[in-house]
Amino acid sequence: MSTTHPAGPETVFTYGAPALKFGPGSSGEIGFDLAQHGARRALVITDAGVAATGAPQRIADQMSGFGIEAQVYDGVHIEPTDISLDQAVEHARATGPWDAFVAVGGGSSIDTAKAVNLLSTNPGELMDYINAPVGRARVPAEPLKPLVAVPTTTGTGSESTTICVLDVLSLKVKTGISHTRLRPALAVIDPDLTATQPSGVTAASGMDILCHALESYTARPYDAYDRKRPEQRVPYCGANPISDVWSERAMHLLAGAFRTAVRHGDDARARSDMALAATFAGLGFGNAGVHIPHANAYPIAGRVKDFRPSGYPRDEAMVPHGMAVSLTAPEAFRFTFSAQPERHLRAAEILAAGADLPDDPAERLPAAIQRLMRDIGIPNGIGGVGYGHSDIPDLVDGAMKQQRLLATAPREVTEDDIAGILERSLALW
Repeated sequence: MSTTHPAGPETVFTYGAPALKFGPGSSGEIGFDLAQHGARRALVITDAGVAATGAPQRIADQMSGFGIEAQVYDGVHIEPTDISLDQAVEHARATGPWDAFVAVGGGSSIDTAKAVNLLSTNPGELMDYINAPVGRARVPAEPLKPLVAVPTTTGTGSESTTICVLDVLSLKVKTGISHTRLRPALAVIDPDLTATQPSGVTAASGMDILCHALESYTARPYDAYDRKRPEQRVPYCGANPISDVWSERAMHLLAGAFRTAVRHGDDARARSDMALAATFAGLGFGNAGVHIPHANAYPIAGRVKDFRPSGYPRDEAMVPHGMAVSLTAPEAFRFTFSAQPERHLRAAEILAAGADLPDDPAERLPAAIQRLMRDIGIPNGIGGVGYGHSDIPDLVDGAMKQQRLLATAPREVTEDDIAGILERSLALW
């Protein structure tokens, strides 16, 4: 194999996506779908809250009609940790072998299922596969089993992506595993399953949709990178014509449905549009990538003090991922404006059509984001979830560990840049 780096700018972008089934009632067809893969034993992976709705057991029960023995594991931890993932993997190994996995829940359940699938089919331990520099970034050598992802929240996009996100508790950092083999074989988006999603969860997870769309739309373009050899290509290849289409469409849906879905959870059209927006944004960022807001979000969530958000379990402190992503987004997009002014202006136009936005072009997208955050009850910056000036150095350190994400930013990002974004995000209004 040649080790010579190809000369010149990149001319190739890649695109990947799971098979997709969307619509009310679609979760009732999973038994049929898995039977097409020849599955005979399937592990349904969920959390206790979603399990209490009965949906995971209903999905497991209907598989029996297709000759599939299904069991439910409801030990998923909201915002997964290395400990909770190890426990899920241990359960799967002890009760396996499994022919397939079905994740029912939010990003936490889907990401847990990805880790279970990986470590049930490949040797080693979790830290072997976690992204460098936190982990050893080992590449899976063996094929994974079919994974069906069934989101019950509207935001994560994990049903479309190659990413598994987790907190490494001993390091107080949020990081992930990234490889194309982690992508689910099938995403089943049934808007009926989101009907029980609390308002606070809709708000936080919806901000994840928004940032997925905005970050992939403003990501460094694929042709701004140096040319790669085939074996060097990664899922996050930069903004490209296909991801742009999905990201714009997600923003249009959010502009019309987000506030309604938060305020009126029984609005079926708004719920459906949010589910579709989450899917579209996942198809966009799962290929283009995300950048500064997500890099900042990892330490914001990982170093949480005593914040307990509305709509989530109250037994422990947490900053939900989508909320954490949103808290520095206005300042992050102020910083990136100069790299791609036309894209920032287009996004502001979509999100706040007809609204009275600032005359300064660089302020329009931040203003549109802040207006939405205030309308749906997102805290006022990182100070609103318990951080102060003295926390900035640790947050900078955590964000700078996310070089896989920061490499996707349309501008080079230094420690001083991240520190400034975080300082200015202590209070946004």
